[in-house]
Amino acid sequence: MTRIRPQWLTAAVAEVLPETPTARRLLLDVPGWPGNDAGSHLDIRLTAPDGYQASRSYSIASSGPGERVVLAVDEIPTGEVSPFLTRELRAGDRIEVHGPLGAYFVWRPHGFGATTGRVQLIGGGSGVVPLVAIAQAAADAGRAADFRMLSSVRRAADQFFAADLARLAAAGLPVDTVYTREGPGVVGRLTRERLAHLVPDIPGIERTYVCGPTPFVEAVADWLVELGHVPGAIRTERFGGA
Repeated sequence: MTRIRPQWLTAAVAEVLPETPTARRLLLDVPGWPGNDAGSHLDIRLTAPDGYQASRSYSIASSGPGERVVLAVDEIPTGEVSPFLTRELRAGDRIEVHGPLGAYFVWRPHGFGATTGRVQLIGGGSGVVPLVAIAQAAADAGRAADFRMLSSVRRAADQFFAADLARLAAAGLPVDTVYTREGPGVVGRLTRERLAHLVPDIPGIERTYVCGPTPFVEAVADWLVELGHVPGAIRTERFGGA
């Protein structure tokens, strides 16, 4: 996709859907939206009646052409923006968005940013949001078998885009899940040893995308390097309070 200059646009909220017990999926119609690459993000800006403004960045769960943008927002109780988006926002409301943003973390099926080999996706919590966009773009390009997803969540109810991941798995994209609090199989935090077991054949992996809370991303990136991954082939995206 051609590089496009980001701009502020007014988005109309088409739907607000439950995603997890603490998150909502937002479907936005954005007139003038130029489309976006898989893995991109945008900024949302809220303006209070007194003129005070707050903006935060959110990963985009959709990609490609068109003016429909899909987000999934997890509520941070102490945040300035996410409580409004998850509790107050309704269909028909309008919000300001700025984007598309990001070039380092995106995946494209052709041209700059494309891959020809295997790709590993690793997400912690809501960190799977941009990875779902990448996985879907890969499936749409007939590349599902070259990609593998690893998701780390507390319990099954906390899995973002669970139905989408199941559909991608049925299409041939392997999906592994680590449950840290409650779930089937071995329950516990992702460790270096579990990562080594779940991400095999290191020499065959051309690129790895890691997204999630800062401590998760830093730990996983360090483990990947220790396990033999080339540092330059690891792309990371971190997030904090919103």
